[in-house]
Amino acid sequence: MHFEKFGIACARAALLSSAAATLLLAEAVGAQTTEAARKAVELQGVTVTDSAIDETDSSYKISHTTSATRTDTPLVNVPQSVNIVSIKQINDQAANSIGDAIRYVPGVYSAQGEGNRETLVFRGNSTTGDFFVDGLRDDIQTYRDLYNIERLEVFKGPNAMIFGRGGVGGLINRVTKIADGRQHLAGRVEIGSFDHYRGQVDLGSVVSEGVSLRLTGVYQDSGSYRDGVDYKRWGLNPTATFALGEATTISLGYEHFKDERVADRGVSAYQNVPLRTPRGAFFGDPNESPTDTNTDAGTLYIAHRFSDTVSIRNRTRYADYDKFYQNVFPGTVNTTASVNPVGLPAGSYAPGTIVQIQAYNQATQRKNFINQTDLNATFSTGSIEHTLLVGAEFGHQKTDNIRLEGFFPTATNAQGVQTIFATIASPRVRRPDVQWRAIASSGANHGTTDLAAGYIQDQIEISPMFQIILGVRYEHFVTKVTDTRTVGFPATQQRDFKTTDNLWSPRAGLIFKPIEQASIYASFSKTYLPRGGDQLTGLTISTQSLAPEKYQNYELGAKWDVLPGFNLQAAIFQLDRDNVLALSDPNNAASPTVPIGRQRTKGVELSAAGNITDQLSMVGAYTYSDAKFLDSVSGTVLKGNRVAMIPKQSASLWTRFDPIKPLGVAVGIIHMGRRFAATDNTVSMPGFTRFDGAIYYKLTDTLDVQVNVENIFNKRYFQFAHSNTNFTPASPTAVRAGINARF
Repeated sequence: MHFEKFGIACARAALLSSAAATLLLAEAVGAQTTEAARKAVELQGVTVTDSAIDETDSSYKISHTTSATRTDTPLVNVPQSVNIVSIKQINDQAANSIGDAIRYVPGVYSAQGEGNRETLVFRGNSTTGDFFVDGLRDDIQTYRDLYNIERLEVFKGPNAMIFGRGGVGGLINRVTKIADGRQHLAGRVEIGSFDHYRGQVDLGSVVSEGVSLRLTGVYQDSGSYRDGVDYKRWGLNPTATFALGEATTISLGYEHFKDERVADRGVSAYQNVPLRTPRGAFFGDPNESPTDTNTDAGTLYIAHRFSDTVSIRNRTRYADYDKFYQNVFPGTVNTTASVNPVGLPAGSYAPGTIVQIQAYNQATQRKNFINQTDLNATFSTGSIEHTLLVGAEFGHQKTDNIRLEGFFPTATNAQGVQTIFATIASPRVRRPDVQWRAIASSGANHGTTDLAAGYIQDQIEISPMFQIILGVRYEHFVTKVTDTRTVGFPATQQRDFKTTDNLWSPRAGLIFKPIEQASIYASFSKTYLPRGGDQLTGLTISTQSLAPEKYQNYELGAKWDVLPGFNLQAAIFQLDRDNVLALSDPNNAASPTVPIGRQRTKGVELSAAGNITDQLSMVGAYTYSDAKFLDSVSGTVLKGNRVAMIPKQSASLWTRFDPIKPLGVAVGIIHMGRRFAATDNTVSMPGFTRFDGAIYYKLTDTLDVQVNVENIFNKRYFQFAHSNTNFTPASPTAVRAGINARF
């Protein structure tokens, strides 16, 4: 099918899916919702009951999810490692970002992301695009806030059967707060170290019988322990829900979110270790390193229940992202004596005393249109119970990128040079005269991605002790990229690249339940990462004809609800990555690059979450990971090298104790083993152990205060890295005080 016709066909199919779901409302229009309907309204695919809401607000344990299977399934019956961070845990830990919230989740780590975006590492695989909101793709490179969510869901292993291509080691799904037929009147104000100020609100109202509204919002203006760095963000997310009778629900939403900050790429390294400079020392120019993202997203959700056993849901999301970032950042440190380096006074500088400073900027615009339809049915074949899912997804994504290099004018070169130097003793520079322009290697492209997918899954309950999950997704995925460079581009060189992938992504799981509250499972899943990459525009003349990367996950695990409010999980896994791009001759940098490399991560993940007693709650995690390359892919990335940014061992424990009714205290411990900054394994960050704490006091039934302390003992360590020359020193002791009101 011609590419443009395919895109039109996808859009038409998506609109027809939405229209079909809308037509189902006809029979319900004019009907009145009942009191029971208000207490149990199906929203975002979840049957939200009073008990479910109470669990989200008051416990570290969440018992059910629809995201893992697209059916309302107890977590103990999901044959996969899934961790859910409840809003109770998020608030108790004063976590305002995904990076903060995943600290107590096994198998997932943060990387630096060049200081302008969230980058997570799942089971040894780094990603900037495996983010979802209410099950729909949200893949721009940016930072996300938690002001409007009910919970944060973390899935480990390939998840293509449910979420589509990507999700190679895992993914993040934010489940948002929407109008739910209940009154909400809540707010939170925070102040803290380094000029931290933040406020957020959650307002909901029942307008009339069957109609409810909700508005969540946030504003933050914060400084940093890093010199010249600040963060500003604000967001509004209004939603409206219409219950048309007891069988049909429509929910509309819109979010505007803006994030502004300084792109901070940390410090460089010398003699294979990060530099031990003052924690606030900025390498580069913070004044010339702005980054900002504007997100505007509209959502439409329609659900209709034909009967107690058959229902349909349709979700549509249109998102418009506008991203710009610029950074003046550090490179390598001199290893030999340097004479008269550019940007510094004339003279000779000893080894290890000066650092390269470079610069570039990039603008990205992306528009996503995604539509999903799920049909659920439960039925029996003899004594065997089935929960059937049949679904379809259509999407169109359009991306434009342009990059410009930074040039620093000098006394002898008005056009500027790309590299200057600063001393390690005084690494912050001030260069408002930097010039920005494209060179032959500067990237500029326009990309479109169209997908049409269908999937089917059956959750088969053979007996109370045995269950099977079988599912498969077929995805027709078309990527087209046009190289739009205008500088140094050969007139005869190909500009337009296109690849079509027809992807089959299976999933299989076997569950044994010795008792109702516990399960032992074995599972297999597969996903692919097309050559456009998780940001869609990585297609080139040399990669357009190559097969996508393939990821296969084998997992054995156990889950046990030891107490009604407390759960234990354990998983042993092996994740294989194939078709990694590698030099055909690793010892010859000029040899062709071909998809022959392999990577494997083997490990163990343990977690605990919930309330042990009315006074004692905890979340804990332990991870052992052996992530390495099985083949040499270059002259520096050799067989046996460890994957970057993943320690062999890590552990965390957060415990809250409420000795008397108004008072609570919490202690957190985070341990991280040694990590390599890059796949050449030359520079590593030492392991560390950090202690956090919090105190809570309930002033009235509607008002409470809390104080959170990060890094109580002022431990010096490095939080994360981006490369062998970009390491972020972690924060010294920091205090935040918050006031929470809920009426």
